[in-house]
Amino acid sequence: MDWIGLLQWPAFAASVISAWLVASNDKRRRNTGFWIFLASNVMWGAWGLHTQAWALIALQLCLAVMNVRGLRKTETGDKGD
Repeated sequence: MDWIGLLQWPAFAASVISAWLVASNDKRRRNTGFWIFLASNVMWGAWGLHTQAWALIALQLCLAVMNVRGLRKTETGDKGD
């Protein structure tokens, strides 16, 4: 298996860790979680390109937009939509 095929495992780990951090009440942990989520979006996107998983790539783009939104809300302290 080539290295890009193995990329799914760190992407998986990053997704799980970031979900844990984003659920924290601590602003700094949430912020870190969103950054890790963005890294996982990139990893999943790269793996999706390699495997031609187009729906996965589209999903990662949508999730990345939501993660950027989460980062902004965490940094500004905004609690509303």
